[in-house]
Amino acid sequence: MTWLLIILAVILFGLLTGFRVAQQYERGVVFRLGRYAGTRGPGLFWIIPLGVETVTKVDMRVLTDSVEQQETMTKDNVPIQVNAVIWYRVVKPDRAIIQVQNFRAAVVQVALTTLRNGLGQYTLDDVLKERDKLSVALKDRVDQVTEPWGVEIQSVEMRNVEIPATMQRAMAQEAEALREKRARIIKAEAELEAARKLREAADEIMKTPASLELRRMQMLTEVGAEQNSMTIVMMPSEFVDAARALARKT
Repeated sequence: MTWLLIILAVILFGLLTGFRVAQQYERGVVFRLGRYAGTRGPGLFWIIPLGVETVTKVDMRVLTDSVEQQETMTKDNVPIQVNAVIWYRVVKPDRAIIQVQNFRAAVVQVALTTLRNGLGQYTLDDVLKERDKLSVALKDRVDQVTEPWGVEIQSVEMRNVEIPATMQRAMAQEAEALREKRARIIKAEAELEAARKLREAADEIMKTPASLELRRMQMLTEVGAEQNSMTIVMMPSEFVDAARALARKT
């Protein structure tokens, strides 16, 4: 009877030690004598104890890793240094454990290589101006490599892009030249518009000569309001001829 109780206690202890718990965001990959036996969880599940079955838990949440700064050469032969951040998640935990030794390290290395080689296909202007487009392209390339591992890439974002100081000065000079060009174009367009308006005013005045006299009188009023010490009055040539004729008669 004692031996029977001992055997029952050992069996009960073995059964109890076979229980495992996986959190809602976890899955347990079970191996039976070294062979894949299935994926368990979330919640409570049981495996054969005493080393017959083993379980490896996999985090199914979105994971974030930084890609260390890389120095690469753009398509137009400009050396740049770029680092990035990658977001990804495991969608097939069995593949993430069976197909690759350490899927987190492998994903980072793939992103690192893709970042260094992928940017070599773009010019510096594309890297600086089309960062969203480049991020999507990098994400697709990394996702193609990691898909057999059961890993889905959510996003790859370039965080910092550093360029040489000489190139920064050249870009600043280029930006200044573009601003000066725009300023000159705006000024020229303003002068052209003013010339057109003056021509329209001259055409309108020629239609009614009396309006020229009214404009002259308005100009004299404006000059007098400025408190000038001397005012030059421009008289029509007809008035000058008439005054000269009167002077001769007298």
